[in-house]
Amino acid sequence: MVIKREVTIKENGKQTRMQHKISFTTACVPRFLYSISSGDKSITYAACASQLLFTDLFAVTEFFLLATMSYDRYVAICKPLHYTIIMSSRVCKNFILFCWVAALIIILPPISLGLELEFCDSNIIDHFCCDASPILKISCSDTWLIEQMVIVCAGLTLIITLMCVVLSYIYIISTILRFPSALQRKKAFSTCSSHMIVVSITYGSCIFIYVKPSAKDEVAINKGISLLITCISPMLNPFIYTLRNKQVKQVFLNSIKNIAFHSKI
Repeated sequence: MVIKREVTIKENGKQTRMQHKISFTTACVPRFLYSISSGDKSITYAACASQLLFTDLFAVTEFFLLATMSYDRYVAICKPLHYTIIMSSRVCKNFILFCWVAALIIILPPISLGLELEFCDSNIIDHFCCDASPILKISCSDTWLIEQMVIVCAGLTLIITLMCVVLSYIYIISTILRFPSALQRKKAFSTCSSHMIVVSITYGSCIFIYVKPSAKDEVAINKGISLLITCISPMLNPFIYTLRNKQVKQVFLNSIKNIAFHSKI
C-alpha cells in the first residue's frame, strides 16, 4: 500500500505540472499561431498586458513547482517510509497554493510599474509575444527602475528555487550512493532522471534570457530561447516524463532503427 500511495502522489505531481505547462503555453502560443495563419500581427494594449501577466505568472510558478517536485523526490528517496505522512494530499495542495501565491507576489511589482510606461516612438515589439524585454526596449519612459526590479525578481526566483533543487539533490545523491545494491541505485537515479532533465532545460534557458545588463540590448537571441521554453520544451515534457515507461522506450528504439534503416536505403 505504501508503494502504491507513493506512486499515486508522484503521478499527481507530474499531472499538476503538465496542466500548468499547458496553461503556460496557452497564454501565448494560440495568439502566435493566429498571427501566422491570418497575417494579423497587431495586438491591443490590454491583450498584450494580459499576455505578459499570465506568461510571467506561469513562468515563475514553473520554477516553484520544480523546486517542490525536487523536495518530493527527496522525501520519496530519503524518507520512503514517511512519504505518505509528509507528502499528504493536504500538504501537496498547500505546496501548489504556495507556488501560485509566491509567483503572484514576485511579478506584481514590476508588472504594476510596467503598466505606467509610455510609448511614443514605436509600437512594434521585436518578439513573437508580449515579453518584458522587447516592451521595455521600445518605451520612451525611463525604464531603469523596472529593469532593475525585473533583474532582482528574476534573480531571487532563480536563486531561491535553484538552492532548493540543489540541496534536495545533494541529499538525494548522498542517500543513493549509500544503497548497497547497484540495482537499487539505478532505480533511484531513474526516478529522478526526468525531473533533472526538465530542470536543466528550464534553468539553462532562462539564465540566457534574464541574466542581462539591460533590456535595451538586442533581443534576437531571446526570441529563440523563448520559443524553446514556450513551444519546444512543453512538447518534449510528455516524452521526458515517460522515459521510464518500457513501451515508450521500445517505441523510441524502434523509431531510431526505422530511421537508420531508411537512411541507409
